[in-house]
Amino acid sequence: MKDIRDDIFEEILHSKFIANLVSENEGIIAGSSYALDQAKDIGIDLKFNFCDGDRIKEGDIIGEIIANPKGMAIAEERIIGTVAKYSGIATAAKTAVDTAKGKVKIVAGSWKKMPPQMKVGVRHAVNLGGAFFRITEEPMIYLDKNYIKMLGSIPYALEAVKDKIDYVKVIQIKGKDFSVEEETVMALENYCGIIMVDTGDINDLKKCIDTVKRLGQRNKVEIAFAGNVKIDHINIYTDMDLDILCIGKEIVDAQLLDIKLDVIGEDVKSWD
Repeated sequence: MKDIRDDIFEEILHSKFIANLVSENEGIIAGSSYALDQAKDIGIDLKFNFCDGDRIKEGDIIGEIIANPKGMAIAEERIIGTVAKYSGIATAAKTAVDTAKGKVKIVAGSWKKMPPQMKVGVRHAVNLGGAFFRITEEPMIYLDKNYIKMLGSIPYALEAVKDKIDYVKVIQIKGKDFSVEEETVMALENYCGIIMVDTGDINDLKKCIDTVKRLGQRNKVEIAFAGNVKIDHINIYTDMDLDILCIGKEIVDAQLLDIKLDVIGEDVKSWD
């Protein structure tokens, strides 16, 4: 199918124009390397005035584009979306980290649910915001509810990996087949390194913490919590004896950092 833009721009198809990429919000820049790859594919010139991880203000000119009319139109479709998505994720991660004030480790593990072509970029954006995309930076084995169901129980799951002494064993607590307290005891008795209370219920988190303390194991295990955690609720969790707070959708599905493309005129002098 013929691209209608070839007809629209027929008279000026070989002209070059310059445009600014302007931020319409405050936030953290991310995704510039992907945008530069997109620019190369389109065949346009793109440069950024900021680096990934930089904080930008509303109205900042974050980059400039030189392109023919059709290239400019394609850039508006592809370049903005790339930077806006990853910058939105980085900005949300930064907001969560700032809110936590170092009291808990902020993790965004939902990158695993993103399309394969986006996963690396999402992880990078999460890191730029100061958060983590893994519960621990050490080698780990994450035994979730499905592993536990297939292996038979929490003790059997941990027994299956007992020889993996160089790995931190993470057990997901759901409180379905047994109570949260019982599952916590099972995890502790079988040398779990991190207990992930993945129920979204703060009362379950309290039960887990109380059980760990009652057994005198608080210095031997880390406690994590997940399940529809909201950024504006972080302060509730920082007052608890919690190590890791996992925030999924509000970081990975964060609102785009709004960016607009403004053509400012014909290009009279390209960059060196």
